[in-house]
Amino acid sequence: MLHSLMLAVLIILAGCATPQRGQQVDSVAVAQDTWRQVDRQIVAASGTAIEQAERYARGSMEHWRMLVYERTEAEFIPWFSSYWTQEWLAVKVSWYAASAQGEKDSASRRLAVYLQTQYRERVLEPVAVEIDPEAIRANATSYYVSLLNQQVQMIAQSHRIPLELMNRRLHGIPAVNLGPPAARNASLYQMVHTNPLNTLPAYTALIDYVNKAAATGNGPSDAVIATVAQRTSEKIEAQFATRGATGAAAAVAGKAAGALISVGVAGIRAIIHEGERPEMQAHIRKSLSAAFDEAWFKSLKHPLSGVLAPVYYLDEEIRGSLMEAELANRPVVLPQLEP
Repeated sequence: MLHSLMLAVLIILAGCATPQRGQQVDSVAVAQDTWRQVDRQIVAASGTAIEQAERYARGSMEHWRMLVYERTEAEFIPWFSSYWTQEWLAVKVSWYAASAQGEKDSASRRLAVYLQTQYRERVLEPVAVEIDPEAIRANATSYYVSLLNQQVQMIAQSHRIPLELMNRRLHGIPAVNLGPPAARNASLYQMVHTNPLNTLPAYTALIDYVNKAAATGNGPSDAVIATVAQRTSEKIEAQFATRGATGAAAAVAGKAAGALISVGVAGIRAIIHEGERPEMQAHIRKSLSAAFDEAWFKSLKHPLSGVLAPVYYLDEEIRGSLMEAELANRPVVLPQLEP
């Protein structure tokens, strides 16, 4: 009994004699020169993480582009170049032109919207089941943040900086600055310690910011299809004169004979169309390929709206904050955190 009592007293005394963990951390002195080295190494680490994220994004976007090409070839081009699709598009262009009320290029713009919808439904949405640019963007950002976090921990270890002090430093480095409100802002600490990232309001604000900066509405398909729609509309409108003459001949011939003439002419057009179809498909394929390559490259590399735009934004904020502080020779002051 006496032995147990003495042991308890010794444990209590040892606890009183041992400083709290926070007190131990605060007693560690980190020189300003060391913090400056740490900041420069964080900037360098961000650059390295960007390089890795770019490799991931390019590989993933190449895979996405290959799947889009394959499905465009198998689904969209045969549908678009078929006789009955072309006839249906002619009806739509005629209706668009009749209801344009003098508005310039109304028919081609409305046809572009229709074709964009068809392209998404026939090509992009099926491909998106496996992979799509929005998923690549989210994964590239998470990959960048994860790599940067690993590098930051290694930097702290190399300078023998306690983890608590390093975390306080990260709290003082802005990574997202899109407020007000304050929830649209985030420190580097919040970015590297939030998993998954989409639970952080500032990350959601960043994605919204990137989406608004996008030059095209819903992705590369819009710019691609707009060109094809313009040419298709012009071709169909050029055919109206010939078809109008056919309609007039049918009217003169009378109801029964007119119907036969219309059917016969439609059959002839179908035969002619099938003969011209390989050339049409080659032309569509060339147009789609050139426009899509340009839009794809923009989707990959554009600093404000591409799949790497969130990564570039984070790097710019981190780099700008740290380099500005160094140039101004401001001392590093660790923020006091709530317990």
